[in-house]
Amino acid sequence: MTTVLEVCVDSLASARAAAAGGADRLELCSALAVGGLTPYAELLRQIKQCCTLPVRCLMRPRAGDFLYSEDELDLLCTQIETLRAAGADGFVVGALTPDGGLDEAAMRRLLAVCGGVPVTLHRCIDVSRDPAAVYRAAAALGVDTVLTSGGAAACEAGAETLAALLALRDETGGPEVLIGAGVSAAVIGRLRAQLPGARAFHMSGKMLRESGMRFRREGVPMGLPGLDEWHIQQTDEAAVRAARQALDAPLA
Repeated sequence: MTTVLEVCVDSLASARAAAAGGADRLELCSALAVGGLTPYAELLRQIKQCCTLPVRCLMRPRAGDFLYSEDELDLLCTQIETLRAAGADGFVVGALTPDGGLDEAAMRRLLAVCGGVPVTLHRCIDVSRDPAAVYRAAAALGVDTVLTSGGAAACEAGAETLAALLALRDETGGPEVLIGAGVSAAVIGRLRAQLPGARAFHMSGKMLRESGMRFRREGVPMGLPGLDEWHIQQTDEAAVRAARQALDAPLA
């Protein structure tokens, strides 16, 4: 059984840590603290210069829902073209209709610009009306992977839906089910025992790195009120290595 450990990163330091820890693939984004936004082409180039792992770029023009205007779709298409030229190995995309279905017209437009490289449907499926229907629609469009927590805030809570999607994958030969949200070595161990067909996991493996700033002016947030400006989120190599070991361990 071929396994996949994908690590979501938003910095060169995190990419290096993920690679050293044994990741198979990177999902590159910016602004991981808000769930991830489209990354910078310059960062992609920087990572590709020092890392041999395939990199799929998350395409999300803003935080919030996945109902996109024509202007936002235009922006996404331009961003995809820019990132393809910068060396992206694949993309992570998704769009929904107002009623919670997969926006197939928007998806076709985005996939056409992706130019045939591998594509993941992102976690828009987790806020859709019917995850199974969205999975089938994504499969028909040709995506090779669906990233999902099973429609829950964390993947363990979505185990029932994950089981249904894994069964659908096996029945139809559909896209890989990439399990994300709250993934750690311990969670991988428990879910593999509960869902023997689970073989692909997505994690960030974040730790908080203390800022090097000695002078710290308090009460002047640079973003959301209460956001800690003095700790930097970064992928922990040890957390990725532990996850790799959990994924490679033989099933009992």
